Amino acid sequence: MTKLQPTIHHLGLRDYHPIWQRMQHFTHTRTPTTADQIWLLQHPPVFTQGTNCHTTPRAGAIPVIHTDRGGQITYHGPGQLVAYLLLDIKRRGLGVKSVVKQIEQVVIDLLATYDLPATRHPGAPGVYVRGAKIAALGLRIRRGCCFHGLSLNVDMDLTPYGLIDPCGFAGLRVTKMSEFVDVEVEEVEGVLAEGLGVGFG
Repeated sequence: MTKLQPTIHHLGLRDYHPIWQRMQHFTHTRTPTTADQIWLLQHPPVFTQGTNCHTTPRAGAIPVIHTDRGGQITYHGPGQLVAYLLLDIKRRGLGVKSVVKQIEQVVIDLLATYDLPATRHPGAPGVYVRGAKIAALGLRIRRGCCFHGLSLNVDMDLTPYGLIDPCGFAGLRVTKMSEFVDVEVEEVEGVLAEGLGVGFG
């Protein structure tokens, strides 16, 4: 029987498109006994659009990629920690809502270790601190398996968010951990890896 503890890979700074292709290939070729994986990484500046998105950035030279994940438009850049969850949720007996809720809880628990009270917003998946979005979620389910995942703003330039309606919400404020605490991405990556390993172990 396949163990449920996912294998966690730390991939560093990687371009978005090749990683997206790797996620698709992994999910398409996996078998009922393939072990789950979690990839932790950062991306160079890029906007990504979900399947429900019909808007584009208002200006700028940052690349825009239309993806197969759920959701609207968001921004990725250095200093933002991204976690891609390649999980067989059918094997785990989980539904999409329970996976989203568990991912959010992992982030809420992580922020609590830095004395940052965080919340969910009904109808707007993600995690919020003082009313501003600090973590975004977007998943795709194929044959009972999920891919894509989570982005957590740790210590990044938030300026590009001003070119979009983050996650489809006009005027939505975004924030980052470094606005409240002295923190480094590498440190947070270790805490997130532990939290996801426990949450989906």
